Amino acid sequence: MPTTIQIRFYEELNDFLPRYKRKITFKHTFKGNMSIKDVIESIGGPHTEVDLILVNRKSVDFTFKAKDRDQISVYPVFESFDISDVTRLRPRPLRITKFILDVHLGKLAKYLRMIGFDTLYENNYSDPYIIATSHSEKRIILTRDIGILKNKQVTHGYFVRSTNPKDQLREVIDRFDLSKNIQPLNRCFECNGSIVIVCQEDIEHLLKPKTRKYFNEFFQCINCKKVYWEGSHYHNIIDQINSLQKSK
Repeated sequence: MPTTIQIRFYEELNDFLPRYKRKITFKHTFKGNMSIKDVIESIGGPHTEVDLILVNRKSVDFTFKAKDRDQISVYPVFESFDISDVTRLRPRPLRITKFILDVHLGKLAKYLRMIGFDTLYENNYSDPYIIATSHSEKRIILTRDIGILKNKQVTHGYFVRSTNPKDQLREVIDRFDLSKNIQPLNRCFECNGSIVIVCQEDIEHLLKPKTRKYFNEFFQCINCKKVYWEGSHYHNIIDQINSLQKSK
């Protein structure tokens, strides 16, 4: 027989619902012996965005099987208060500041590297590769593809709402509370390698004449060997970072 539940999604989880189901309790009917994880994802919400499920006011995990007339509340990741005494739906917090991004987020990847976060991105990453790397390296998946977040192997992931790269950066900083961990010129914008200070003599052959003349402190990526210095591009980056931190 079909099972009918009463369910409500809270806060930003409503982004995944049709407008007529947002911020209200609604009936949902399904057939079969589905886990609550599968029920939530069939409605539209990826499990990676869920951190607490209450069934008849008691916390449950993703394997729970809903019964007819159950009252279910689904909550997103909590940032502002402690829910340690209830059933957490993942073994560790989501706020691990290492990322892997899908093909839609190339500019965001550069921005995240710009402010110092370990961010993997290539425009040919397949979904299976992203999922496997996220799992093995404990990286958060950032994506514009809800489907990848519904894969049962994904435990740490976030659906980026904005389509504008600078707004995406602000969104990710806010979502994962990153503003206090920003470190400019710590990651290579191009390849994600670590950047270290180098002597001018060691990289002089890579510099243009005016750069040699007007600058004397240089940084280099240990992987791709790209050279950075504190020119106008650096000060533009600092201004952008200061703006992000002030708006927090």
